Amino acid sequence: MKLTEWQNSGNIFHYKNYEIFYKEENELNTKKETILLIHGFPTASWDWQAIWYRLSEKFNLLTLDMIGFGFSDKPNHFPYSINEQANLLEAFLEFKNIENYHILCHDYGVTVAQELLARLEDKHIKEHRILSVAFLNGGLFPETHRPRFIQKVLLSPIGFLVSRLLTKKKFAKSFSAVFGLNKPSHSEINDFWDLVKYKDGHLLAHKHIAYMTERKTFRSRWVGVLLKTKVPIVLINGPADPISGIHMVEHFRKLNSEVHAIMLPDNVGHYPQVEDPDAVLSAYFSFIKTLSIP
Repeated sequence: MKLTEWQNSGNIFHYKNYEIFYKEENELNTKKETILLIHGFPTASWDWQAIWYRLSEKFNLLTLDMIGFGFSDKPNHFPYSINEQANLLEAFLEFKNIENYHILCHDYGVTVAQELLARLEDKHIKEHRILSVAFLNGGLFPETHRPRFIQKVLLSPIGFLVSRLLTKKKFAKSFSAVFGLNKPSHSEINDFWDLVKYKDGHLLAHKHIAYMTERKTFRSRWVGVLLKTKVPIVLINGPADPISGIHMVEHFRKLNSEVHAIMLPDNVGHYPQVEDPDAVLSAYFSFIKTLSIP
């Protein structure tokens, strides 16, 4: 699907007077369960386009561009945080009247999903609203996260200057470096950059990157919920990822030897749903079969 098609087939809802882009498939067919797909940094919900229609054969699908990303509003003075993004997603689920859902998440979205799981534990809900969580490559553990140089600089006191100096050429170099064998094409780079730059979103990169600090601050909460939750979880991991690849999975296995992890082909990197959508779908459906979902 072309980026313009993705945008034109989406809708808008309002959160704190901001316009939030979202997309759904099957219009919440009552005979199908729902997956909430949560994208990563610095991209947007379009990350899911390569697996979107095949997922929709079995599920209702919901996704959005989190505030500050993609086609959503990107206010300069908004208090960007994982907590705020989780608030946004809860408001979105209430807006769509969703009570039970699965989560498929990636990168930055992995941390947002950890916060949603933690909130589930906080409320002590007997009947879980979150039916399962599938984590694609993301920084589940701050101690295993290996940030790129540009991420470190964005987090530094001069991060705001780096945001202003970010160009498509610099973005392409940094972005391609986290992929495995199947690097993004020239047209894909153009589309990803258009999403980042839309409404001057590239100027917010230093604000978004604060999630790296949050992961350390809230480690006990976000890692703790992974080890105690009763919600079925799975890691679907591109091992060639230099940020959160096989080393992250091995660390999780040290903490919990029974963790359900599915390793993708050795040449898959940080964006598995873009690099090898067939492998991701195969892994996800094999996980779903273990849940005995009709």
